[in-house]
Amino acid sequence: MEGEEKVRAEATEVISLFPVLPRLVVFDLDYTIWPYDCDHYSKGQLPYPPYPHATGITQALKDKGVDLAVASRSPTPDIAKSYLEIMGIQSLFIAQEIFLSWSPKTEHFKGIQRTTGIAFNEMLFFDDDYRNIHTAKKMGVTSVLVKDGVTLEKLRLGLSIYANKFASSNRNQAQQHG
Repeated sequence: MEGEEKVRAEATEVISLFPVLPRLVVFDLDYTIWPYDCDHYSKGQLPYPPYPHATGITQALKDKGVDLAVASRSPTPDIAKSYLEIMGIQSLFIAQEIFLSWSPKTEHFKGIQRTTGIAFNEMLFFDDDYRNIHTAKKMGVTSVLVKDGVTLEKLRLGLSIYANKFASSNRNQAQQHG
């Protein structure tokens, strides 16, 4: 896939611009990795292709040593996992919290933290639902709202927000100790 490799190379360049990276990047699935609700379809074949930048971005992050996780409020985790497998990226995710929940991802993030041991403030999260973004931000997770899936621009934005938050935190610590 020529397009996928091009996106992977571009994502690698974007990631290389930032001296500080999150330890974990968390992705929602529906309308973030692919343009549909996976629970409306069956396993075995993607009903539509995933968003064009999704695979290249996840692979580039993994190449750069950033861990990945999934937080999805899907009533059909087996279908979601089969789609990740078809895309060839399921093995990239060290935590997969895929289950139906009425809370906006609170339990998903608690599960991810239990599995990975990574603090919320060391995570970057992409989702298409503002409620989930708002909840994750309140937990301390750097969060980016996506409208048409994860893109190189949204990756750049998320990494920039994360780096600025990290720099600001370090300045505050230095002022307190200096």
